Amino acid sequence: MTRSTTTPTPLGRRSTLGGRFAPVPDEINGVDLPVEGTLPPELTGRYVRNGPNPLPGEEPGHLFTGHGMLHGVRLRDGRAEWYRNRWVRTGALEGRPYLTDEGIDYTAVPANTHVIEHGGRLFALVENGFPYEVDRDLATVGPCDFDGRLTTAMTAHPKTDPVTGDLHFFGYSPIPPFLTYHRLSADGTDLVSRPVEVAGPTMMHDFAITAEHVLWLDLPMTFQWERLASGMPFGWDEGYGARIGVMRQDDPACAVTWFEVDPCYVFHVGGAHTDARGRVVLDAARYAGADAAAMWEDSAPGSDPAGRAAATGAARMYRWTLDPRDGSSTGTPLEDRGVEFPTIDESLVGRAARWCYAIADRGVDGKRAGAVVKVDADGSTVAHELGPDVTAGEAVFVPSAAPGRAEDDGWLVTITTTRDGTASQLLVLDATDVAGAPVAAVTLPRGVPTGFHGSWFPDPT
Repeated sequence: MTRSTTTPTPLGRRSTLGGRFAPVPDEINGVDLPVEGTLPPELTGRYVRNGPNPLPGEEPGHLFTGHGMLHGVRLRDGRAEWYRNRWVRTGALEGRPYLTDEGIDYTAVPANTHVIEHGGRLFALVENGFPYEVDRDLATVGPCDFDGRLTTAMTAHPKTDPVTGDLHFFGYSPIPPFLTYHRLSADGTDLVSRPVEVAGPTMMHDFAITAEHVLWLDLPMTFQWERLASGMPFGWDEGYGARIGVMRQDDPACAVTWFEVDPCYVFHVGGAHTDARGRVVLDAARYAGADAAAMWEDSAPGSDPAGRAAATGAARMYRWTLDPRDGSSTGTPLEDRGVEFPTIDESLVGRAARWCYAIADRGVDGKRAGAVVKVDADGSTVAHELGPDVTAGEAVFVPSAAPGRAEDDGWLVTITTTRDGTASQLLVLDATDVAGAPVAAVTLPRGVPTGFHGSWFPDPT
């Protein structure tokens, strides 16, 4: 293995993040990475994951802030050809202010949350700024506003309809309009936008689509101006209320049907679909009200949010069934194990999916124990237990190329990190046998900080 490094100029004060959250100080390249087991030949492409990583000496202010850093692993012909990490070079990395006398600068935000592909282009995303295009070697190309048509921030959790190829997304704002819906054509040339009325400046991190609907999460985590100096100006607002909105896709001007729900918060949805009776079904990792408030306040430098949330009640997979015809709704817990970062086979976005994959970090014998969890639609689970010293990142499903494959015929790809932050692997699991031994594990040339979301980008065929 060979390795080279570069280091941007340090800014600000010393970071207080540590352990598995400790930022790395530089960009490196590693090649010919060690592989245990056998990498499936079908895994030919790149796994890229995003997450916050302050510059050396920079105080992040909150676990969720920090400049975006992409960590990528290139797989081909059963080999792990390279690992590299790169900062997303946004206006924030250059020190430009987000709020100016002219308004919001959507290019001056760390693009630190997700990375997706649309129309043949890769984008690093964060929910309060413009997407930043990057190339397949993880170098930053620059901000994108789709030829001036995007005038709001863009969510970090857009949804690609697997049939039309359209990209559904939204932007939220601390000033009216608080929520704006966008739909981008598969080729990236046509953008339709419309405001959606909500009660106030809610922090809508995620949303969902079905084949017919867009689902909104109007929940009581709201923008609060008095928190602006903290670097993360949102907080739990008990009086805001909680509701889920159902909006038809075929009529961009139609009214939203709202369903009141018990106070809660959702960072990440699993699957959503319209059932045979016309009801909208949504699965998500749901924090009950008290747990949401506690989790948010504990997501500060030096804390372990997974451990704190589990001590007070973590997110759990939950199902809402909403009937737009009569306005009725029900909510049902799916399982009792605390989980986060649910994912599904992306070819089933907006359609009924049996399987959801998530990660867990629970207490075992007085220690935290990481796991990758497979959740059945009936709520039953099976898990790949990592033990007390290792934590898993979001598990991305990569389908096999077998004709007529079963829904779970494929692999789960995740980056694991030791709890002290010193070592990481790219772990490949058989999605049909999650509890079994790993298919392969690639040893990475450094510890990769616990981050947020990633994607598998197969080589063009």
